[in-house]
Amino acid sequence: MRLPRSVAGWTIAVFGILALVMGAVGLLWPEAQLRMLGFEVPEQRAPGDYTGTFLMASSMAAFNMGVYYLLATVTEWRAFYRFTVYFRLLTFTVFTIAVLAGIAPDRFFGVAAWEGLGAVATAVGLRVDARRAAAGGEGVDAADRSAPAGAGAGPDTGR
Repeated sequence: MRLPRSVAGWTIAVFGILALVMGAVGLLWPEAQLRMLGFEVPEQRAPGDYTGTFLMASSMAAFNMGVYYLLATVTEWRAFYRFTVYFRLLTFTVFTIAVLAGIAPDRFFGVAAWEGLGAVATAVGLRVDARRAAAGGEGVDAADRSAPAGAGAGPDTGR
């Protein structure tokens, strides 16, 4: 696998690796995942408690998402980077509301903070990359032109 070629690419790669690892942890050691998130792990689950099933599905989704993020990094798919900023901010908002409303334990706010900080880091990275490209620095805009058709090819304006 290639290393990221941009600041924004590094932020996406870090998130992708962590999503992949956390997804694998949830699949292989679900109790550890639940404890990390601040959820109780009872000795025995009640009939009709599908926590394990839901965790398996969420962990598989996180694992797959990690792969998608890493693929976006390898291809320097900047339209995807921009897309993630908005949806990670939405995730931050929803998870924060869940904690404040008592739906999720306080420790779950760490997940919300991770999403929010990651979104901000990627947005800052996109801006830095756009300024470098405008100043004739690294060839970030050249990488944009080689993006898949319909993937937002063209110079990144940082917006």
